[in-house]
Parts: sequence; C-alpha cells; structure tokens
Amino acid sequence: MANVLANIFGSSPVKPLERHIEVAYRCARTLNPFFNAAIAGNWEGASAARDEIEKLEHEADEIKKDIRLRLPKRLFMPVPREDLLELLLVQDKIANRTKDVSGLVIGRRMQVPEEIAEQFIEFVDRNIDAAKQARKSVRELDELFTAGFRGAEMALVESMIEELDRIETDTDNMQAALRASLFKIERSLNPIDAVFMYKVIELTGEIADMAERVGRRLELLLSH
Repeated sequence: MANVLANIFGSSPVKPLERHIEVAYRCARTLNPFFNAAIAGNWEGASAARDEIEKLEHEADEIKKDIRLRLPKRLFMPVPREDLLELLLVQDKIANRTKDVSGLVIGRRMQVPEEIAEQFIEFVDRNIDAAKQARKSVRELDELFTAGFRGAEMALVESMIEELDRIETDTDNMQAALRASLFKIERSLNPIDAVFMYKVIELTGEIADMAERVGRRLELLLSH
C-alpha cells in the first residue's frame, strides 16, 4: 500500500529506513560464512566475506547520510523527525558492530578454540536472527504510517518487538554460557588470544543488543 506521505512529499521518509535495515541485516548475515571460513582456517574465504561486510557497511553509511540530508526538517507525521533519526542510528550500529568484530578477527587471524567452535557459531547465528527480526519489524513501518499507527498493523509490530526481545534474551544467555565455556579452557590458550576471544564474544553479542534497541526505538514510535 502506498504511503500517503508519498503523495504529499513525493517520497516516503520510511522507505529509506527500510532499505537501510535491509543492508544492515545482510551485513550481519555475512558473519556466518565469515566465521565458518575462519574456524576452518580458510583465510581466503574469510577475507572474501570480510570484503563483503565492508562493502555492505559502507552502503549502509551512504544510505544513512542520504537520509540525514534528505529527511525534511518539518514533516506532517505522527512521530517526530528526531525519533526516525535515532532509529536510523541504532540500525546503523548493527552494521558497525559486524564490521568491528570481523575486522578484529581478520586482523589478528584469530582462531576460535575448537572446544567452543560449535557453540560459538550457534551464538553468531542467534545474533543474526536478532538482526533479521529487527529488519522484519522495521519493514512494517510503511504500513504503520499508512494505518496511522492504529489497528491490527500496530498489534502485529508489537508482537514482532516481543519476539525480538525473546531472541535478544536468548543471545544474552548464550553469551554467558559461551564465556563460561571459554573460562574453562582459557588456561590452555595464549593469554592474549584469550583476552581477544572474550572481546570477539562481546562485540558479536552487541549485534543482538543493537537489534533489540531497534525494537525499543520502534516502541517509542508506537507510543506517539
């Protein structure tokens, strides 16, 4: 359904946000092939995945800049312009954290310990699930604007945000378990490698944290 704002301003302020979260999600999704390659010692494959991550993170940045430049100062909207920009900022951090963690791993040629490799990939994939759920929620914004933030569409988005919260809670629990598993074997690791492995776990977990913050920003939009 076409957004009524498109008829007024010629373009929807929401569509670029939806395009941005799509790119941010695709960026996070690339962590799966990246880490699978790194764990297998396939640094050529990991580097190729890292290149894709950098390309997508740059694309997200360009969309972000374009939105900031083009979003009108005054809009006849049911939500403040500043709230849309805050939503954009937390969406962008999904891509940023993906770039950060992949850069750390590729820069140090880090090896995820074999004892926790399977557990770690499950953790990565659940963080990707969080980014995917954030994308799914944001993609409903255009319909929300059309519906005037009322009715069944609003209830649907609220249920999506609740699911996002559940996924983020899963990642918190998985992160705690993963850190405990790493603690059990850390004496067998090079101390510097152990420190950086804890950092990799932390940065990866922040992807779900940022996705959950997308849900919080959407809740603020729904409250207007």
